[in-house]
Amino acid sequence: MLGKMMDQPLLVSNLIAHAARYHGATEVVSVETTGGIERSDWKTLEANARRLASALTRMGLAAEDRCATIAWNNRRHMEIYFGVAGAGLVCHTINPRLHPEQLIYIVNHAEDQVLFFDRTFLPAVAKLREHFKTVKQFVLMGPRDEDAARMLDGLVFYDELLEQGDADFDWPQFEETRASSLCYTSGTTGNPKGVLYTHRSCMLHSLAGNQPDGIALSAKDTVMPVVPMFHVNAWGIPYIAPGVGAKLVLPGPGLDGESLVKLIDGEAVTLALGVPTIWMGLLGALEKTGSKAASLTRTVVGGSALPPSMIPAFRDKYGVELIHAWGMTETSPLGTLNQLLQKHGSLDAAAQAEIRLGQGRPPYGVELRIVDESGHVLPHDGKTQGELQIRGHWIVDTYFKADKSALTMDGWFDTGDVATIDADGYMIIRDRAKDIIKSGGEWISTVELENIAIGHPAVANAAAIAARHPKWDERPVLVVLKAEGAEASEDELLAFYDGKVASWQVPDKVVFVDALPVGGTGKVVKAKLREQFGDVLMQEEDA
Repeated sequence: MLGKMMDQPLLVSNLIAHAARYHGATEVVSVETTGGIERSDWKTLEANARRLASALTRMGLAAEDRCATIAWNNRRHMEIYFGVAGAGLVCHTINPRLHPEQLIYIVNHAEDQVLFFDRTFLPAVAKLREHFKTVKQFVLMGPRDEDAARMLDGLVFYDELLEQGDADFDWPQFEETRASSLCYTSGTTGNPKGVLYTHRSCMLHSLAGNQPDGIALSAKDTVMPVVPMFHVNAWGIPYIAPGVGAKLVLPGPGLDGESLVKLIDGEAVTLALGVPTIWMGLLGALEKTGSKAASLTRTVVGGSALPPSMIPAFRDKYGVELIHAWGMTETSPLGTLNQLLQKHGSLDAAAQAEIRLGQGRPPYGVELRIVDESGHVLPHDGKTQGELQIRGHWIVDTYFKADKSALTMDGWFDTGDVATIDADGYMIIRDRAKDIIKSGGEWISTVELENIAIGHPAVANAAAIAARHPKWDERPVLVVLKAEGAEASEDELLAFYDGKVASWQVPDKVVFVDALPVGGTGKVVKAKLREQFGDVLMQEEDA
């Protein structure tokens, strides 16, 4: 034998153990459901996670049994992440913004054995309890609450459950391919589908995703995941933060701009992560409060396309770098992250910002390609559009409990996005395949139309949809939510497209609404808009 290296399984419990051992005194700051701020640290958090793992083990749960959470980003939720997965069970995070029917479906499909939930969600859990067929223990994430106990028979209290556990519980060792966590897709069409992550996939995602050209989080940072912990594991931050020993700020239920400004300034947050609507609200709050967000240097933006106007707004006034990223539940979620290459250093700010508008390049561990409708691979020339496919170490193979693989015949996952990829690997999402507008045989990107509209000062948010047309099959219609106190006419908004897109791509009509329908992940539900306004051009033709 020539020799060999140690072989230790890649388990997520190693991350929290590392944080406790080498960064034990580093703060974990948590906004509670009551609105108060609680201060803990990595050492305490790991001890509590061990207590929880011990208590769950004594319940007699079997390996890979599912334990669900309906909770905000807070300290107890972090302890559940590691206590459940570290014990060899599966942490199943549930989006509380889903419809009750979907919540019932997800809990029953996952066969959840334990349900942890924040006080906010007690009324919903009490109402739906009788429909949850497999849940044996309901655990309120807090101390004893007699009012809550009267609402739900047999209710267990998280803080009392921890007291039954052992802080010296040894993290069990098992195969790294064991499941660690479970997330369901938003289910905009049909029932939500479960994506089951393994310890190995989570660890590789954390290590590869936090490279210098990735999220680049370090022990010097204070990180605030505004993206919910029920949304694809908060983009991996609950794993990455303890892995590097960063200070962690968990914002709880208050995700409005002014609440976030207080946390950023009060805790000296250096990196925050969230969807574009969060940063729109933050910009408004910074303007209103006069804060300069002096500590904040970077934000990672994902979930939907970044409006171009946001880049200079953050950069020029607050010195904050916006980093575009792309991913989905099926990709853990990191698929790409937009950092510049060495050759881009000589470009001016406007040219660099232009590159930053795209979703970026894949880190080591994933590959991208685009294909046509027949599955033929298309060139990466930055111009040719095709259906985006991905493969890699943390990409779904088969949905939870599904009979068939989710992959193509040659082993790629079809994302449902339409994209371009250039020679350097920079990918730009042109649209969702189900949203893109095909007018007279030519494609029109709804993302591009929306980005232009949001750049108008009178527009708070906008969605472009395909409306049926008697001659061109489909034509774009823009659905607009005006900024508070602002006024703009249809003609003014349509004129705003002059010189920005080809004349035939300009929307045929603007519809003003009081609110846009938003789904569980904060994205505009265009299917509802198509139902409401899909025939608006046909009606005009008939008139």
